[in-house]
Amino acid sequence: MKKNIVSLIFLIMMTSNSQSGYAKGDTTLLYYVARPPKVQNQKPSLLILLHGVGSNEQDLFRIANSLPDNFLVISARAPFTISEGRYKWYDVDFSSGSPRFNAEQAEKSRLVILSFINELKEKHSFNENEIYLGGFSQGAIMSFSVGLTRPDKVKGVIALSGRVLSDIKPKIAEQNKLNGLKVLVIHGTKDEVLSINYARQCKHLLDSLHIQNTYFELNMGHTITSEVTDLISKWLKAE
Repeated sequence: MKKNIVSLIFLIMMTSNSQSGYAKGDTTLLYYVARPPKVQNQKPSLLILLHGVGSNEQDLFRIANSLPDNFLVISARAPFTISEGRYKWYDVDFSSGSPRFNAEQAEKSRLVILSFINELKEKHSFNENEIYLGGFSQGAIMSFSVGLTRPDKVKGVIALSGRVLSDIKPKIAEQNKLNGLKVLVIHGTKDEVLSINYARQCKHLLDSLHIQNTYFELNMGHTITSEVTDLISKWLKAE
């Protein structure tokens, strides 16, 4: 069996507003927390949130209750451990002045996320044609990596303070398969980790691929503000 196939085992702990569980494979672990849709819907839209390097699934989950009520919101933990409570989608080094990344780990995480999406179908009811990926920083990068290469799996991408990896560009899907993909890009003009130039490069790439995109430059650093959350919510409601 290929190593990129993740076998899913769930521990479900219900509260009034959330569930939690984990996806475990031979060398990877995707723990997640979930907010069920607040309105009754047999097939809700699904939003999967991907955190940045050094964080965990609880980071983006804090905005879950600010997102549209008709969405099932799942916040996943990256498969590679830095230390207790701190995880990453791949190794990255900023010492040279520009990010240098572990392409093998990034590719493995891309495949794991795709398997994770498939296996979520076994435990949650949602509309398979209404799946969105949203991430911050490294999570935004992974959202781009999955969405641009497998638009058949993802309807929309939300990229907060991210970029597109160079290794992904040759793997981008054919133009006719990208026609239905929608992207929201939000980036701070004062971002000290990933320059605003990365967002502008993403915008240029999306336009060149004729991908429908909504783009915002905000007066902020490498962070998520209430303004960002409001923009995400409005974009999702318009979809």
